[in-house]
Amino acid sequence: MHFTSYRQIQTLVEERLAGYNFGSSPSNLYDPIHYFMSLGGKRLRPVLVLMANDLFGGKPEQAFHTSIAVEVFHNFTLVHDDIMDKAELRRGKPTVHKKWNETVAILSGDLMMIKAIELLSQSDAAVFPELLKVFNAAAIGVCEGQQLDMDFEQREQVSVDEYIQMITLKTAVLLGAALQLGAITAGASTHDASCMYEFGKNIGIAFQIQDDLLDTFGDESSVGKTIGGDIAANKKTLLMVEARNRATEHDHQELDRWQLSTDLAAKINGTIDVFNRLDIRAVCETHKEHYLKSAFEKLEKVSVSQDRKRLLVNSAMDLMNRIS
Repeated sequence: MHFTSYRQIQTLVEERLAGYNFGSSPSNLYDPIHYFMSLGGKRLRPVLVLMANDLFGGKPEQAFHTSIAVEVFHNFTLVHDDIMDKAELRRGKPTVHKKWNETVAILSGDLMMIKAIELLSQSDAAVFPELLKVFNAAAIGVCEGQQLDMDFEQREQVSVDEYIQMITLKTAVLLGAALQLGAITAGASTHDASCMYEFGKNIGIAFQIQDDLLDTFGDESSVGKTIGGDIAANKKTLLMVEARNRATEHDHQELDRWQLSTDLAAKINGTIDVFNRLDIRAVCETHKEHYLKSAFEKLEKVSVSQDRKRLLVNSAMDLMNRIS
């Protein structure tokens, strides 16, 4: 069986997740896990695991445990991120620490990480050591990326290279790892599995830059969230980093003034005016295109026919063209 659509794989993932019992007692430990895992989402990372497995002729059964392990790990990071960000909503529903409390959220999140490893260990014993190596490297990267992101909040200046490194670790390495893990479960060569990682990592970087752009320049009704949230929160996105790079002394003063403003509408509009004056949208689009190009160059080197790669290519482009 070969997959023909993203939706087909997503449905399989949802079915597997719905049938997985994380545990039941004590309820305050397990209920938050079941609750959070049921909130939905695109299930991008487990879909990528299964897509890569399929690309190299593997069977879904070979990769199911690995794919669910990646999704549980990703959701564990979200539970803890929500605590750190003091977020009240996730996918329109109360976050775990708001619905229960921070102590419950920390402990349930810890258990999700353990459950992810437990799921991964149910993969084929012959490839488990390699799977664990890739999984752990990505998990360490995500933690490092989150810390860098928090560190940047306390810093006045962040370079483009530092920003790219942060989003690579926080977001992109797990996308790369998902594809590499799926390739390994299907018995792909080390070279091909490595190329899959690089493809996913570069797509992930481009995806995060696209997300930054949409937050500032997207259409509110299409994007599905309030435009300018990053500006309102004084986030050091690539747009702000590049604006600071290119700013005149007058521009710096204006950005400083807007950063301190409590009038959010004026702050967002005023900052966007500076971005437009410095042509920041085009600058960031160029960065995005660079990483997209790098991604597809890596995919070209994978020793599978172009026809077999079509679903992965189409899914990647759909991801990049997403409006929400």
